[in-house]
Amino acid sequence: MNHYETVFILNPVLSEDQIKETVKKYEDILVSNGAKMISKEDWGLKKLAYAIQHKKSGFYHLFEYQVAGEAINPLEVEFRRDERIMRYLTVRLDKHAIAWAEKRRTRNKQKA
Repeated sequence: MNHYETVFILNPVLSEDQIKETVKKYEDILVSNGAKMISKEDWGLKKLAYAIQHKKSGFYHLFEYQVAGEAINPLEVEFRRDERIMRYLTVRLDKHAIAWAEKRRTRNKQKA
């Protein structure tokens, strides 16, 4: 099982309920494909560096999880089909990135 991180940007015109529903949908897709969720972060509404689909902001979400590599393709196909998703990026983490992600999670827990 590989360690992955996926960041996706949701359309800023969505309601809070629609955002929760969308995030839950993608979490369910991962779990149904055998993923072990490590962390989920809601980064909130952020200004974009450049306009995407004539929008200047978006709701950012991050998933960190472990799953076999074959489970990534169905997730990304679903991202492409969903008009609520403006952009997404999935990366496989190496040992240094995993250590850094753990530090980030610890730091975020201390802030909360």
